[in-house]
Amino acid sequence: MTAGSAERIHAALIARISEGRLQPGAALAETALAEEFGVSRTPVREALQRLARDGLAERGPRRAFALKTPDPAEMAGLFEAVGEIEGAIAALAARRMTEIERAALAGLLEEEREADPAAYSALNLRVHAAIRAGARSPVLARTLEALELQTLPWRAMNFARDAGRQARSRSEHRAIAAAIRAGDPDAARLAMQAHVAGAFLAATRPLSE
Repeated sequence: MTAGSAERIHAALIARISEGRLQPGAALAETALAEEFGVSRTPVREALQRLARDGLAERGPRRAFALKTPDPAEMAGLFEAVGEIEGAIAALAARRMTEIERAALAGLLEEEREADPAAYSALNLRVHAAIRAGARSPVLARTLEALELQTLPWRAMNFARDAGRQARSRSEHRAIAAAIRAGDPDAARLAMQAHVAGAFLAATRPLSE
């Protein structure tokens, strides 16, 4: 029962991070979370320890958990790795995506047109998931998942705090999709790497201000 509760709490916290509702530096109080989820502090502590293993949470001076604050050098390395892997995935998608999958991707891009920042953040994840599925490379997908999780808090915040980022991201998605539709793996790779680089710049800009 404890393990199941910890898994449920962990999943709920990940969802909040991906939606931008939990931002870097946010306190993760065991007592408050235990009350919210109607459990003891034990499964909450297990969920927070898992977030720490994911690279998303850290303990403060009083041993209390908080969502990890960004380190620019660490982020640069993470985004570089994500860009390389997502670029490879986009290239494979250009070769392997079926017409039905390409049509579904185009449908997601249409949904992006009217999305507000919170909805766009979720759509962004769906676009990337569609490309990942179309690449048909489980090994690359698993490798990316582990890395991407660590960049999630900062990527989710991009659309809420940078008014221009959503429009730029939509344009980058269209470039990726166009390369995939054209069956051009090199263009798909470069377009995806440019997209990840744009996300990195948007995420780190507030750190230098």
